[in-house]
Amino acid sequence: MAEPLFQRLCIIGPGLIGSSILRLAKERGDIARVLVTHAQSETTRTRVAELGIADVVEADPSRAVAGCDGVILCVPVGAYAGVMAKIAQHLAPGCILTDAGSTKGSVVRDLLPLLPAGVHLVPGHPMAGTEFSGPDAGFATLFEGRYTILTPLPGCDPAAVETVAELWRRAGAMIETMDHATHDKVVAIVSHLPHLIAFTICGTADDLAEETKEAVLKFAASGFRDFTRIAASDIAMWRDIFLNNREALLEMLARFSEDAHALGRAVRYGQAEFIEDRIKRGRKVRRDLIERKQA
Repeated sequence: MAEPLFQRLCIIGPGLIGSSILRLAKERGDIARVLVTHAQSETTRTRVAELGIADVVEADPSRAVAGCDGVILCVPVGAYAGVMAKIAQHLAPGCILTDAGSTKGSVVRDLLPLLPAGVHLVPGHPMAGTEFSGPDAGFATLFEGRYTILTPLPGCDPAAVETVAELWRRAGAMIETMDHATHDKVVAIVSHLPHLIAFTICGTADDLAEETKEAVLKFAASGFRDFTRIAASDIAMWRDIFLNNREALLEMLARFSEDAHALGRAVRYGQAEFIEDRIKRGRKVRRDLIERKQA
């Protein structure tokens, strides 16, 4: 077995992503010698202890990170600033601080000003998840065959970046590196906008007259069911994602709105060729995803 990457690794927020990392680390044994976690909720802390997926469960985040050479933030991105204010002065020199948040510009904004000298910040984003949340939702194979995007800052210690990359490789993930602004634009179109659309469609269905809504739910086809799966996602997490990636999301929403109006005009005026072209492009994107094993 390879040497553990960390002597003492702390997961702040043992929800879907955090508990999946803990399960993976427990199963492999080469991620960390000691696994520590912190959750705000006493109920969550009790459940993590019952599951046995962490060696130490702390109610105080400052105690949780003390003496750790690795810390991963797995809380909603809107909570980062508040968490960082509590843990910053307790981070050990040489500690690697990374995260699993879906926005990266906000991570730099909220963490960098409070980052102590000698602590290495390596923002990261595992592109994996389900609509479920909480410590019972995690599973060790969540990251297998998925991408993890790292957005290291200029001048970041290469050894720290490699350690974080290796953590995700051991989780079965594929690694990509890009700057945080590019990341936020990419995820705005591939993740954030689809969620915004799903929440909107489900809201529209919910606003229908009661008799029509019952029929919608009774005869829901696979397309609508797929939207409801996405729309079942964690409330706090997606609220924070929308608010913390608003510029990129609004840019992509504007582009989508123009394209949707164009397709709507084609439907209105019977422009079959335009409609067929859009369907063909959609089929091509699906084929490309299947070929890349990302479907």
